[in-house]
Amino acid sequence: MTSTHFSRRHLMAAMAGSAALSALPHRAFAQQPLPPLIKLVVGYSAGGPVDGAARLLAPALSQELGTQVIVDNRPGASGSVGGDAVAKAAPDGALLFFGASPTITINPNVQRKMAFDPMKDLTPIAPLVDYTNVLVVNKDLPVRSVAELLAYAKAHPGKVFYGSAGIGASNHLSGALLEKMTGVQLTHVPYKGSAPALADVMGGTVTMMFDIIATSRPFIQSGKIRALAVTSRQRNRMLPEVPTMIESGVAGYDVGGWFGLYGPARMDAALVARLNAAAHKALAREDVAHRLREQGYEVWSGGAELLAAKGQADRRLWATAAQGIEAE
Repeated sequence: MTSTHFSRRHLMAAMAGSAALSALPHRAFAQQPLPPLIKLVVGYSAGGPVDGAARLLAPALSQELGTQVIVDNRPGASGSVGGDAVAKAAPDGALLFFGASPTITINPNVQRKMAFDPMKDLTPIAPLVDYTNVLVVNKDLPVRSVAELLAYAKAHPGKVFYGSAGIGASNHLSGALLEKMTGVQLTHVPYKGSAPALADVMGGTVTMMFDIIATSRPFIQSGKIRALAVTSRQRNRMLPEVPTMIESGVAGYDVGGWFGLYGPARMDAALVARLNAAAHKALAREDVAHRLREQGYEVWSGGAELLAAKGQADRRLWATAAQGIEAE
């Protein structure tokens, strides 16, 4: 997600943190011992998009750290099961969290009971990748722009249905945010995953949805669905002809998703710095970056401060969208 727009103060603080990290001598990292095995916890099942990105990073991270890094899938509660396991682990680096932004920023706003607080119980280590969503509609819907969609929704209140991966999912709250920002009345239809929701957009059971660009792009190009806008502040290189939501008249609509590397609370600063440097180098490898781009992601490198600031800003954004929404 390119997500919320950062203030200059946040950006300057994050850049200063990255500069300080770069200035640290290599031997400072080398003095910090590493476990012989690091488990990279993914809070979703194997074979999904979060798991796929983690499995691209793990081998490169192993090489940069000089120790084995493996993916450990612990699915459940929109990533919260995996996050909780890391939050309760020893802060020695043996268990790290490949955190998807919804777990960090949305779950605290919609889950009735979370076993941990991502802001208090996890240590931000490194931003990894971000991604943008696209608003797609059924090809037979008589609209070709966001303005036309909003006009159609106002003329048919409650009869425009949007699909999502489930209650509290990022594409659910993307639709809820659109309602709050424009005053239109939409009807949410939750699914058990984005794939069946997208299939029903193509079939006409639901009208529209927000989806990851990499997933929707083949169907957009084949004409099975129509793209109206991307949700980032700038246009996306994978769909350069598609305008942004802001360009389409929804001022301030700038949301997306991202993955970040986290550890348990109270991790040693030198260990955090070493892990951040290794993640940065792993993402800088052209083979890794290329394969991530093929999956629809953009490399998002920086200091731990950048990840922390992003998490806080997005949590505030989704708090607005999540008002009145509650998931188990």
